[in-house]
Amino acid sequence: MESLRELICRIIVYKYGAAPERLWSRYPNYTVFRRNDNKKWFAVIMNVQKNKLGLSGDESVDILNVKCDPFLVSLLIYEDGFLPAYHQNKKNWITILLDNSRDIERIEELIETSFQATKRR
Repeated sequence: MESLRELICRIIVYKYGAAPERLWSRYPNYTVFRRNDNKKWFAVIMNVQKNKLGLSGDESVDILNVKCDPFLVSLLIYEDGFLPAYHQNKKNWITILLDNSRDIERIEELIETSFQATKRR
């Protein structure tokens, strides 16, 4: 059975033509997706220990970071499954827990938002 992480990677590759990049040998499960036109990141999938996200527990969880308008970020962080961005600008990025508590359509909308937010102006 395909994990949510694998499904999101497949959707991004298919819809945006963005090749998954693994930039750090120390973190082989961190996957970056960039726009093809300007090479800006629009999605990052990682697995991080819960306690590094301010959650209880030492086990790892898959997360997705996407770029959003600061107003949207300020609203999303009050919803379950959304956290201030892990290792990215907390004003413009949001972390989504990939624990199957959000529907894939909502995640796809936020990936599209991020893709549009990173285009050339």
